[in-house]
Amino acid sequence: MSWLSFDGDIGGFAGGIKPLWKAVSIGTLVLCGSNLAMAAEVSSNTDTRLQTVVVKGEKKSEAQKAEARLEEVAGSTSVVDNAEVEKGRASTLEDVLTLQPGVLAQSAGGNDAIKISIRGSGANTGTGVFRDGVQFLFDGLSVTGPGGTPYELLEMSGVNYTEVLRGANAFQYGALSLGGAINLVTHTGVTSPGNYARFEVGSFGWRKQHLSTGGVVDNGDYYVSLSNSERDGYQDWTFTKAKGVVSNFGYRFSPKLETRLIIRYREEFHENAATLTRTQLKDDSSQTNPTTVASSGTGTKEGSSWVGSKTSYIFDDDSKLEFGLVYHNYPQILSKKSTVNPNHWSWRDVNTSLRYLRSDQLFGHQSDTTLSLTNTRHLRAGVKTYNGVTRELLKDARYDGSSDSVIALGNELELTNRLWLSSGLSLVNIRRDIDVWSSTPNTSPYSQNYNHDNWSLAPRLGLRYYLTPDIQVFGNVSRSIDPASTWMSSGSGIANNYAVPLVEQKGNTVEFGIRGKQGIFDGSLAIYRSWVKDERLNVEIIPATLGRAAVTSTFNSSPTIHQGLEAGLDTRLWEGGDGAEVILRQAYTFNDFYYENDERFRANELPGLPRHVYHAELQWQHPNGFYAGVNLRSVSKTPVDYANTLYAPSYTIFGARAGYEAPDKRWSVFLDLKNLTDEDYATAVQPLYAGYNAAGTEQAGLFVGDGFGAFTGVSFRF
Repeated sequence: MSWLSFDGDIGGFAGGIKPLWKAVSIGTLVLCGSNLAMAAEVSSNTDTRLQTVVVKGEKKSEAQKAEARLEEVAGSTSVVDNAEVEKGRASTLEDVLTLQPGVLAQSAGGNDAIKISIRGSGANTGTGVFRDGVQFLFDGLSVTGPGGTPYELLEMSGVNYTEVLRGANAFQYGALSLGGAINLVTHTGVTSPGNYARFEVGSFGWRKQHLSTGGVVDNGDYYVSLSNSERDGYQDWTFTKAKGVVSNFGYRFSPKLETRLIIRYREEFHENAATLTRTQLKDDSSQTNPTTVASSGTGTKEGSSWVGSKTSYIFDDDSKLEFGLVYHNYPQILSKKSTVNPNHWSWRDVNTSLRYLRSDQLFGHQSDTTLSLTNTRHLRAGVKTYNGVTRELLKDARYDGSSDSVIALGNELELTNRLWLSSGLSLVNIRRDIDVWSSTPNTSPYSQNYNHDNWSLAPRLGLRYYLTPDIQVFGNVSRSIDPASTWMSSGSGIANNYAVPLVEQKGNTVEFGIRGKQGIFDGSLAIYRSWVKDERLNVEIIPATLGRAAVTSTFNSSPTIHQGLEAGLDTRLWEGGDGAEVILRQAYTFNDFYYENDERFRANELPGLPRHVYHAELQWQHPNGFYAGVNLRSVSKTPVDYANTLYAPSYTIFGARAGYEAPDKRWSVFLDLKNLTDEDYATAVQPLYAGYNAAGTEQAGLFVGDGFGAFTGVSFRF
C-alpha cells in the first residue's frame, strides 16, 4: 500500500492561472481551479492492477481561495480573514489592517473616519474626512468615486475577508490610486449560514451589537446583518454612535447565469476632538482642542446607502462576462449645530463596470486575458456653506458631471512551468466640472470655475517566477494615475471661494519581491520606488503680505519620491504534541517619502507619515479553542510640517488578548487589552493643521491615541 498526494492545481508546476469558473472532472468528483487538495490511497495486488481509489477532499475557505488567486499577481498583495480579526475588538479598519506591511491605518476619536495610507498615498490628509489615495470596493464593485471615499460604510460587520492590493497591483480592479485598492468582501448565505449574535463592551463607553442571519434556499442564498455601536470617547468631545444594515442576496438562474445584490446602509454621528500640540499631549492627552468644542465640530451621516449588483454569464469553459452596477448616496453635515458656518455635503454617484475574462492556449501555454471598462460619475454632488446664526447660504460648490473612467486590457501568459509574464494597459479619463458661487468676493488668483478633461495611459509589465511550488519571486514596472477628489478643489469654508485647478498625480513604480512558505516560515518581502509627479500636497498659493498671512491649500507639488520596504513574516516557533502552537506574526514598514528637488524644501521628508512602523504579535493557540497572546506597535517620529521643523514623538504601545472559541464554532469569548502602559501618544498627524512651516514652534497638528483600554466580547451561532 502506498500514498499518492497532490497539493495545488492539476497540470502545472506551481498551479499556474486557472479561471475560477473552470472545473476539472475526475470520475464523479469535480475539483475546481487552484483549490484542489486531495490524497489518494492506492492498494494493488501482485498483478499490479489498480483495485481501489479513495479520494479525500479538503475544503478551503473563501479567504484562502482569495489568497491563492492574489498570489497570481506579480506584486505585493495580501488577504485578511475577518475571523482572525474577531478574536479581539472589531471596531474600525485599524483593527483589520494592523499587521499589513506597507499599510498605515490610524484611528483618532474612535470613529470610522480613520487615516489610511498605502505607500505614502494621501499623505496630506488626516482623520475625519473622506479617504484619499486608496480605492475601496465592496465585492469588487467601487465605493470610491470622483469625490473620494466616504468612511461610514467602511465598517467590519458583515465582512468575510479583506483583500489588500498595494499600488498598481490593483490593476484588476481598475484602481486609479497611488496606494492601490482595499476590497471588502461581504458574507453570503453560504459563508455565514444560520443565526449569529456578537456583543462587545469596553473602555471609553464602547458597546457594539451585531446580529445576522443567512442561508440557502433552492437556487438562491441570503445574508442580512444588523449592527449598532456607541462610544463615549477617551477624549472629551469624541462621542460617536452608528447603526447599519448589510445584506447580500444571490440567485443562480442556470449553471451559466447568476446574479448577486449587495445593499449597505449606515447612519453615523461623531464629535471631533481635532488636534493637540506636543505640550498639550504630554500634559493631558484626554483634553480637547477648545477651538473645536467652541465651533461644535461634528460629523453627521444621516443615512448613506450603497446598492450594488453583479451579474455573471459563462459562455463556455473558456470565457465569462461580468456586469456591475452601483448606486451610492452619501450625504453628510459637518458641524450641524455650529454657529460658525455648518457645511452640508450632498453626494450621489453611479458606477458601472463590465469585465470579459477569457482563457486560451498560446503555443501550448496558458494565456488568460481580461478586458474591463469602469466608470464612476457624480449624478449630484456639492457642498453648501451656511451662516451659523441666520442660516443664510454663503457658498455653493457644485461638482455635477465629474467622472473617472478606465478601459483596461490585461494578460497573464505562461512562458514556462515556472515563469509567468503579466502585462496590461489602462486608458484613463478624468473629468472634473467644478463651479463655485460665493456671497463674498473672490480675491484669489483662481477662477470660480474649473473644467478638466484629460486622457492618460497607464501601462504595466511584470514577471513572477516559482523557485519552488510554494515560493515565488516577482517584479513589475507600472504607472498609476491618481485623480484629485472634487472637494479638494473647493471644499468647505467660505474662505475657499475659488476652484483650485488640480490635475491627477502620476507615479511610475518599480517593484521587486518574494513571498511563500518554507517549513515554519510564511512571509513576504517587497521593495519599491515610485517617481511621483504632481502629488497633492499642502502648497503656498498666495504669498504673505504685511497685512495678510500666507494662504495655503491642497495643490499639485513639485516632483516627489516614494520608496520603501514592506516585510511580513509568520513563524511557528513551537508545536506541541497535542497540536498546540506558538506563532510570531511580524510586519515591518520602511517609508522614505521626500521631495525630489523642491525649490523651497529641497529633499525634505513629506509630513504626516512615520519612517518606521513595526507590529508584532506572539500568540499561543490550542486546537481545543483556547488562545492567548501579546502584541506591540512601535512607530518612529513623524514630521508635522513641510519644513521638517516639528515632529510628532515616536512611541511604542503594548497589548494583550485571550479567548476561547468552541470547537463546533457555536460560541466564543475574548478579552482584548490595548495600550497596557497607558502611553500618551499621537496616533496620526494632519499637516494642514500644523501650517506650511511651523518654524519649530508649537502647532496643534497631533491626533491623540487612546489610553489604556480593556474590551471584551462574546458571540453565539444558533
